[in-house]
Amino acid sequence: KYFLIIENINDINLSDIKRYNKFLIIYRNNKNIINFEDLLNFRKKCRLKLIKFFVANDLTLAVKLNADGIYLSSKNNDFKPLNIKKNDFGIIGSAHNLREINLKDKQNCKYILLSKLFTVDYDKNSPILGLIKFNKYTQCSKRKLIPLGGIKLTNLGRLKFINSEGFAVLSEIKKKPVKIINRLF
Repeated sequence: KYFLIIENINDINLSDIKRYNKFLIIYRNNKNIINFEDLLNFRKKCRLKLIKFFVANDLTLAVKLNADGIYLSSKNNDFKPLNIKKNDFGIIGSAHNLREINLKDKQNCKYILLSKLFTVDYDKNSPILGLIKFNKYTQCSKRKLIPLGGIKLTNLGRLKFINSEGFAVLSEIKKKPVKIINRLF
């Protein structure tokens, strides 16, 4: 699975995605106010292409859009159970360390996006996991860990050395959406 994190529905052109059932879009809108109708139309296009659609940290919006699930960021450390009536409603979490992985496990996340696998452009001095530490974390966790952070066109080949069902990208989708999507095939 390929987890594409977008902050705006214009960050990605769904017509570029040709493979069905491989992609999962996480809509993480922290700053911009977007028209609900535009977002609903985008959600419908995702459904037609069999692309799973998740909303970050906003259960109300996820329910209104009839999203496939919710994404809980690493800052979301609430323990109260989500009031979800649908059985197939997915929960994805985000973590940076073992303590946060355990928290996301308690929040019943199916997938946990573990950051930062490689060096990121916006903070070159921040600590990274690397391939070996990421693989050790996958052995310690009951949940499926997905690498996030610093994944670019130039290091996609290194991902075959990790124990994961997929990977997540954020900044590379904004910079080169067509190139990264074409490379995934």
